[in-house]
Amino acid sequence: MTDLKGKWALVTGASRGLGRLAAEVLAEHGCNLILQSRTTEGTENIAQEFAEKYSINAWSVAADLESEVSVNEMMETIDKSGNIPDVILNNAGVQIAYRDKIYDTPVSDYLTSFKVNTIAPMMICYHYIPKMIEKGFGRIVNTTSGIALEPEQGGYSASKAALDKVTIDLGLKLEGTDIVISLADPGWCRTDLGGPKAPNSPESAIPGIVVGAFVNDKKSGRLFRSSDFYGMTLEQAVEKAESENGSVYNQ
Repeated sequence: MTDLKGKWALVTGASRGLGRLAAEVLAEHGCNLILQSRTTEGTENIAQEFAEKYSINAWSVAADLESEVSVNEMMETIDKSGNIPDVILNNAGVQIAYRDKIYDTPVSDYLTSFKVNTIAPMMICYHYIPKMIEKGFGRIVNTTSGIALEPEQGGYSASKAALDKVTIDLGLKLEGTDIVISLADPGWCRTDLGGPKAPNSPESAIPGIVVGAFVNDKKSGRLFRSSDFYGMTLEQAVEKAESENGSVYNQ
């Protein structure tokens, strides 16, 4: 299992729900944190709490992930700090609406979904992967969704399918290196995005949502479903992931 003690992790959508839970797992294992939310009001207290509780360094950064300019400004702020991420968890996402009248779905559903769910993570990957290559180490986990065949959520599901494609394509270039990129499907959880009727608690996504940050077998492009690791310790989950999830490029 990869030792992340002293490494820096960027977690998007870290002010609540799955992002907050995932960030805490990283902090428990000694990983320093950069916590993104739309405003720093959402993450400043969390950063302070985790820093004190786990004896790590942590700070927050604001960005509107729908805005290309804002994403670039966030990355510029991070770069100027000198805390270049070794680990990235692209957790933030947006789900606009469930459209019963699918043929009335506005174009804005697709535009907003792709900007937040696909383009922002892509920008972050493209910016930091070269820096990870220079350092010889990196872990990237892009959060996806198992939603399929639901045109009522066309913008959301299409944007996640596009993120899957970006991740798998990048993984092909990174396969066999110590820069490992993967997908995590947390399942349908009771979060602000998933809604109160979702069958799973946010805690059920742990440790599966962070497995990709700890695997140490240099295999990229894989999908880790949180349901496959429910009830396991992180160590057990990593062992299962490495033994059962082979390379997607040799199948």
